[in-house]
Amino acid sequence: MTTEKPEPILLTYRPLTADRWSDFENLFGKRGACGGCWCMLWRLEHTRFESQKGAKNKLAMKRLVQSGKIPGILAYHKKVPVGWCSVGPRKDFIRLEKSRILKPVDDSEVWSVTCLFIAKEYRNRGVSRGLIEAAVKYAGTKKARIVEGYPFEPKQGKQPDAFVWTGLASAYFAAGFTEVARRSATRPIVRFAVK
Repeated sequence: MTTEKPEPILLTYRPLTADRWSDFENLFGKRGACGGCWCMLWRLEHTRFESQKGAKNKLAMKRLVQSGKIPGILAYHKKVPVGWCSVGPRKDFIRLEKSRILKPVDDSEVWSVTCLFIAKEYRNRGVSRGLIEAAVKYAGTKKARIVEGYPFEPKQGKQPDAFVWTGLASAYFAAGFTEVARRSATRPIVRFAVK
């Protein structure tokens, strides 16, 4: 019995701009990636985020994109959007500041990778690592010197995808990040120094 390997994928990466909104919308689907988030969790106070889950979070992200802000990077395979990585200056993610586990490590100005979402059929194929690397390159074009991530590092076995939306530590380490702090057994803070 032979196990068929999935077709190799060649990815391209593009910033999420207004003309790519429909690609983002198609990738996230009706549920907004997970539970109506639309990648707004880190950008809003908890009560506001909860009160506008679904259509209102989608509208908030759409307005952000239409304002000219680039909230992240899309990965494409054969012109089909297959992955997403949220990246931007840490100050854009207000909930990070209130996190006991993910509070700032020091006074350095950093850019943050806060979310990864990969289409189900493209998971476990290196898309996360590629997106993280593309996020670092993009941050570098905006004069970022440090890119920070907040991955999940499971202690045992595979975790449900919904629990690892900040990415797995292994993908960050494969992309050249190093651990700089750990305030929880499963949540390292990792950094990449942009050259």
